[in-house]
Amino acid sequence: MDTPLRSNRDFRLLWLSGLFAVLGGQMSALALPLLILRTTGSAVQAGAVGTVSVCALLVTMLPGGVMADRVERRRLMRLCDAGSLAAVTALTIAVWYGHAPMALVLLVAASGAVLSSVYAPAAFGLMRAVVPPDQMGTATARLQARTSTARMVGPLVGGALFGIHEALPFAAQFVGLFLSTVCVALVRTRSKARTRAGSVFSREELTAGLAFLWRLPYLRTVLLVFGLGMNFAFGALTFTALAVFSDNGSSGLGSGFVITCVSAGSLAGALLAPRLAPDRHVRALIVLSCWSCVLTAAVLAWFSSALLAGVLCAISMGLSTIASIGFLSTLLVVTPEDRIGRVQSAAGFLSSIVQPFGPLAGGALLTTLGSHAAFGVTGCVLAVSAAVVTLAPSVRAGAAPPPAQPQTPPAPDPEPAGTAPPVRE
Repeated sequence: MDTPLRSNRDFRLLWLSGLFAVLGGQMSALALPLLILRTTGSAVQAGAVGTVSVCALLVTMLPGGVMADRVERRRLMRLCDAGSLAAVTALTIAVWYGHAPMALVLLVAASGAVLSSVYAPAAFGLMRAVVPPDQMGTATARLQARTSTARMVGPLVGGALFGIHEALPFAAQFVGLFLSTVCVALVRTRSKARTRAGSVFSREELTAGLAFLWRLPYLRTVLLVFGLGMNFAFGALTFTALAVFSDNGSSGLGSGFVITCVSAGSLAGALLAPRLAPDRHVRALIVLSCWSCVLTAAVLAWFSSALLAGVLCAISMGLSTIASIGFLSTLLVVTPEDRIGRVQSAAGFLSSIVQPFGPLAGGALLTTLGSHAAFGVTGCVLAVSAAVVTLAPSVRAGAAPPPAQPQTPPAPDPEPAGTAPPVRE
């Protein structure tokens, strides 16, 4: 009989490790641009911090997945934590003594993104070894609830600490990373690397995760439509709502309410997910969340109310969060353990690559067509995506193992690849 998650020592340690790391990361994510803005007075240089971080993350996502399938995953997570600790220590000391050059800030932002692109797939791979398949949905929901909570609390705490002293948010991040490292070190489960042939940066290795996703019609369709199309359109929708209900930037009350509602919807969805068994009702949840976004856009095209926009966006975000948890749980279960790093990175890459362009499209529509037409056009894009997800035979069929591919004889190896189960100390 499987151990309940609340009694699963290694899962609790992984959960705590991620909480400390994400909380610290959210504090510094706010403090870094504020530091540059206070030091230089340039909004362009402050914005460059986020741009560098996003670009570094996208560029290194696929190689990070390959690394997570090459190195024992707990060891890799500890190495990433050690690298993050070194970077944050250097920045904390520099800020404390009043000399944090722009080059150092950008280096810390980029290194944090690179290490995160390696750490995340390694963490999912280790969780695959820690959590039984029938508990994966609940485990994924708890991880999402943890992340949503940290994203709500982290910027608030980071801003308060920054107001006291510029170095305090980074010192707090150092403490969080140190605690994260301790938690990972206490995990007993090992998830051995199984893939050894070929270069890390070869085209075959970098695209292995994308190839796996493409070979499964269900995963391919959901990621292209729900991951790319819906992410892009919902980003445009929320940005349009923020712009409209801020009265073109003259007031932050309406836009702040919408942002709060979106964050609250994400957290509520993560908390409700374990009770709804999202891994068993993935298709229904994806379809429902897609059409809820369509309804939100349609209503906002006719009614201009910040309260209504906040409530509808919260509902849509909550349903999307539950559906995403169900899809991720399915993805982790159907993916072979030796490919989990590359597949998870590929899925994250596809879902993230369009996110920076959603607000840009929303702003262009709002400037060109006005608020009502912008919501209407966005709603049409959402409706097309929702119709595809609803009617596509591949989505109805669900996830199935990929077709077998011919295997070439492996090179002699003293430790046969793909046969050793995770080892517990």
